[in-house]
Amino acid sequence: MILVEIEVHSLRAVHFNEANNEEGLENLLDLVEELRDKATIKVVAYQKRVSRYYNKRVNPRPLKEGDLVIRNATIADPTCTRGKLAPNWEGPYKVKRVLRPGTFKLETLGGREIPWAWNAEYLRKYYQ
Repeated sequence: MILVEIEVHSLRAVHFNEANNEEGLENLLDLVEELRDKATIKVVAYQKRVSRYYNKRVNPRPLKEGDLVIRNATIADPTCTRGKLAPNWEGPYKVKRVLRPGTFKLETLGGREIPWAWNAEYLRKYYQ
């Protein structure tokens, strides 16, 4: 109860019955598991909707071994020593191995392996 309700009685304060209040709390305790289940179902349904909305815009980049790709030059140079007039993409490189979907090991056209794996987000297919 708030201080204002002491002087000016609200409907909640006038019609308060402790027996009904206790009974209502006991009923709510009985329904807690059901309420949790309903909340879980709503969360799962929401996550499915969000996932469907996101995935309809995803553009898959199917790359396989032997494909020629170019890589993002900004990610390739973590020291940021490139100037603003430097090219944004460098390559071409050959996909040496697919580690898992979306992760690739690259090699130069001369056969030298690039030291770390690359995500498909930073690669583009190279067309001759």
